[in-house]
Amino acid sequence: MLSSDKNVESIARLVEMLKDYIGLQKEYMKFSVIDKLVRLVTALSLSVIIFVLVVAVLFYASFACVYLLAPTTGMACAFVIVAATLLLLLFIILAFRKPLIVRPLIRFLTGILFS
Repeated sequence: MLSSDKNVESIARLVEMLKDYIGLQKEYMKFSVIDKLVRLVTALSLSVIIFVLVVAVLFYASFACVYLLAPTTGMACAFVIVAATLLLLLFIILAFRKPLIVRPLIRFLTGILFS
């Protein structure tokens, strides 16, 4: 009878430890999800800020190029040249979007989500 009480006590302790372990694992998963979400939101906000700054720099640089070309080609022709250059740049980016944008983005997101 004494050994039966010890077995029941051991099983009760084991069940209690298992409940604690499951609770800790659930808490760890919550923290892991929160960590990944914070990384994604940080990366997204940083990407938006960088995108806005690049657009602003490109805008001012294109106007600088227009005013640089204007004395030799005329104002209208300078705007056409800069617009054509930006359009060519857009087509190049669209043509090479997988190696330039998609694949690095997939690598980055999988690195965050599966770390």
